[in-house]
Amino acid sequence: MSSKDILDALRQMDFENTFNPYFDRCPIYDADEAPGLRRHYLTEMLERASAAELDAIWVGRDLGYRGGRRTGLALTDDVHFSHHLTRWDLEPKRPTFGEPVAERTAAAIWDVLLRLNSPVFLWNVFPLHPFDEGDPFSNRAHNARERKAGAEILVKIIDYIKPRRVIAIGNDAFSVLSSSVTSNEVCKVRHPSYGGQSEFVAGMEELYCGRLTDRQPSLFSMRKPIQ
Repeated sequence: MSSKDILDALRQMDFENTFNPYFDRCPIYDADEAPGLRRHYLTEMLERASAAELDAIWVGRDLGYRGGRRTGLALTDDVHFSHHLTRWDLEPKRPTFGEPVAERTAAAIWDVLLRLNSPVFLWNVFPLHPFDEGDPFSNRAHNARERKAGAEILVKIIDYIKPRRVIAIGNDAFSVLSSSVTSNEVCKVRHPSYGGQSEFVAGMEELYCGRLTDRQPSLFSMRKPIQ
C-alpha cells in the first residue's frame, strides 16, 4: 500500500452528481492548478502521516461544498486551510481564489484540533463532494454504492497510516467504521452539526482525557523521533 495506490483509487471513483476535488476543476472558484495542488497536499499528508506516530484518524461523512470541495481536505474549510497544512509542515497555497469561505462543521472541528498537541489525520467515509442533481453547490448524503466505494478507500488509508485509534464523527461514520475496520479501536463522538457542538467538544475532551490545551500544536509532535 502506498499514497500512489490511494490516489489511483480516488481517480477511479466515478459517480453522478459528485465532485472529485483531486481530479476535477470547478470552473467558477478553482485556480487553474487546483486539482494538482489538492493531489500534492493529500499525497504529502498521507506520506507524513504514515511516518508519524499517529494518534488517530478522525472520520466524517463526506465533503461539503463550503469545505472539502474547495480545499480537498476533509473537515477543513478555506479559513482553516493554512492550519491544516502547517500541522504537516507544508507551505499553504490555496487552490481556490476570492474571499475565504467558512464552514460550520470545519470551524467546530478546528476549534478542538487547534487545542490538541497530537498527530491526527482527517478523512471522510465518502471522500468526494456529493450534491443534488443540477445544483453543484449543495450537499447531499452519499448513497449505498458511494458508501461502499468510500469504505474501501478508507480501509486502505487506515492500513497505510496505521493510526492508534479511529474516531467516528457522527452516527453515519460510526456505522461504516464499525463494520469495516477490525484492526483498530473505533470510538464515536457526536457530529457538531444540528446543535451538537457542545456534545462533540465534550466527547473529544473525554477521549483525550484533559489533553486539550489553549496552545497550538507543535509540528515536532507530528513526527516519529529520529532513531
